[in-house]
Amino acid sequence: MLTAEIVAVGSELLTPFRTDTNSLWLTDRLNSAGVEVKLKTIVGDDDARLEETIRDALKRSGVVILTGGLGPTEDDITRKIAARALGRRLLLDESVLEDIKAKFLRWGRKMPEINARQAMVMEGAEVLPNPNGSAPGMYLEHEGRVVVLLPGPPREMKPMFDERVFARLVGRAGGLRVARRVMRVAGLGESAVDERIAPVYTQYKNPQTTILFNSSEIEIHLTAQGKSEAEAELLLDGLAGQIEERLGDSIFAFRGEKMEEVVGLRLAVAGFTLATAESCTGGLVAHRLTEVPGSSSYFMEGVVTYSNESKTRLLGVPAGLIESRGAVSAEVAEAMAEGVKRRAETDFGLAVTGVAGPGGGTDEKPVGLVYVALSDDAHTEHKRLMLPGDRHLIRWRASQFALDLLRRRLI
Repeated sequence: MLTAEIVAVGSELLTPFRTDTNSLWLTDRLNSAGVEVKLKTIVGDDDARLEETIRDALKRSGVVILTGGLGPTEDDITRKIAARALGRRLLLDESVLEDIKAKFLRWGRKMPEINARQAMVMEGAEVLPNPNGSAPGMYLEHEGRVVVLLPGPPREMKPMFDERVFARLVGRAGGLRVARRVMRVAGLGESAVDERIAPVYTQYKNPQTTILFNSSEIEIHLTAQGKSEAEAELLLDGLAGQIEERLGDSIFAFRGEKMEEVVGLRLAVAGFTLATAESCTGGLVAHRLTEVPGSSSYFMEGVVTYSNESKTRLLGVPAGLIESRGAVSAEVAEAMAEGVKRRAETDFGLAVTGVAGPGGGTDEKPVGLVYVALSDDAHTEHKRLMLPGDRHLIRWRASQFALDLLRRRLI
């Protein structure tokens, strides 16, 4: 299979303030073209390191794509260093220069002299026009490898790749296609998931399986290769079906959907309505639900009752219950769920109360203790959780569990 690596150029990408998002987008498009990305590298504006990176990339990858560093300033070194690494001269392309001058005129300005650098083209390279900026790209074949230079700004890079590069790579890939799928799992740890599905996925070299843990769920990444997209998807269907048999309802998404999207769809299809009452999560459950377009059809109301007094005043939780059992208790969580359901006149009431930390915990009720409750017309239930992590993680994991409790009830 044709392999590629991406080199993002720019010292700003090595700071905490800028993120290389181009390589994520390019990886998806390269996979769609039947090209597998094997390596991504970020290199600062350093001549020696960039030259070394390009030379190494040409030894191991069929396609090398460089993004950024095509501007007019001294620290825009991609053209110069790529030419040096490939042993090619940089030549002034008069037609490119005239095109850049014309763009500046259309923008109502005279072209600064330093922008003439952007008209320097590697010997043997094809210029990739840039209608959205001043920096043209380049495409060339070098000793059986493809080298592509693309501008850094996404609004310039993306259309240039799609319009000038994508189809060529499809041809070089020999008709192979790559399909990916992400299955998401709730309520099981990474080891438990692997123990259940390893007997299945280890039987396959195609598709390939990767199991990842994030803050509140397990992701199963499947990657298949086929002569067509349909063939690759069919391979994914086969393996995904066997994994579903092993994990059952613990799988909440089959194509990377978020929990709030899955829950929202089930509510919408069934015609049910929901209201939430939150204490330690501070409205996070409601926030996630309302991030989904169309949520107004099923999400009616969210109440943040952070203080004990507000639980009584807004939800009707008896003050004596809070005093005797504590705000963080199964009884109060259930009363919150019933209270918000009654207040909003919805089909479901979902409530969260807990100790998110870092302070406020006791021996009896430590940081990480959370109660989640769900109420409908038939009955009210609660779950007691002990969640690890810092304040952010405890809140996020509590919101995830609350939504999953509702999802399982809807199933």
